[in-house]
Amino acid sequence: MRSRHWAHIGERGTLLGMLTMVRIRRVFGHWPFRLVLRPVIGWYFLRHGLARRASQRYLKRLNPTATLSSPARWRQSFGHFMAFGEALMDKVTAWSGEQHAPIRGQGVANMERAVRDGRGGLILVAHHGNLDIVNALGNQHDGFHLTVLMHRHNAQKFNQLLERATGQPRPEVLEVTDITPGTAQTLDTRIRSGGFVVIAADRVPLGDGRTRTLEFLGDRAPFPEGPFRLATLLRCPVYTLSCVRDGDGFQVDFEPFDDTEGLPRRERDAWVDATMQRHADHLAARVRRYPLQWFNFFSFWHDDTDTPS
Repeated sequence: MRSRHWAHIGERGTLLGMLTMVRIRRVFGHWPFRLVLRPVIGWYFLRHGLARRASQRYLKRLNPTATLSSPARWRQSFGHFMAFGEALMDKVTAWSGEQHAPIRGQGVANMERAVRDGRGGLILVAHHGNLDIVNALGNQHDGFHLTVLMHRHNAQKFNQLLERATGQPRPEVLEVTDITPGTAQTLDTRIRSGGFVVIAADRVPLGDGRTRTLEFLGDRAPFPEGPFRLATLLRCPVYTLSCVRDGDGFQVDFEPFDDTEGLPRRERDAWVDATMQRHADHLAARVRRYPLQWFNFFSFWHDDTDTPS
């Protein structure tokens, strides 16, 4: 039996509970917070089999020849859930202006270079790592103007948490399902003025959105066409952005991926074909390097079935 669409899987936990966890981390520090986080994540892990089974199937794909006992498989998956819980608190810390963990890599320098270039662009992201760290950094940079395209209704609690816990507004967000010709014109205007549009390229859309089946981590999975069709319409530089926790700091990568400014109309379909698979390969390489930071806790591949575990 196939699972529900990811956007129909509601947020778990209460806003009060989330704010309590934030308070514990602020008052007592990281390790006391982590001790409290374990039973909280343990409760979620045991209660929500859909997410647990999706995690185990994903981790199995990373190493299909491994033979793990059931307890070992559960321990590995629990580590995946713990990484997600810690990432949520890292987001709060970053938006509070309290982030003191070192930032590694050339990502920030490359972002500053792109801002100075003045052309703006479309930024492809994925649910891997912790992009709120970069968003928070961008909020402190006068020239880095972000417009985020996302499904807002599926993250209402967490957005409320960030705003209440930090006192800082989130980046401007446009609902993905509301993109119209007028919206596209707005995005075009913002890019022409040097701004950047951020869109996730690893989750299929609701309704009748177009998808492509691509090779990803050794099997076939659906990916959305929308971000790449949008790139052909906006005719602008295309970048990839990732931020993952690496030890005591964060590895930030912001790289040029393509440029559609001179792309002829007759070549758009071929460009979408080739570029989508190239992006899936690029994401797979990042996921393999930091496997516990890919946060898609639902059936992702075509042959995934929601069987008990």
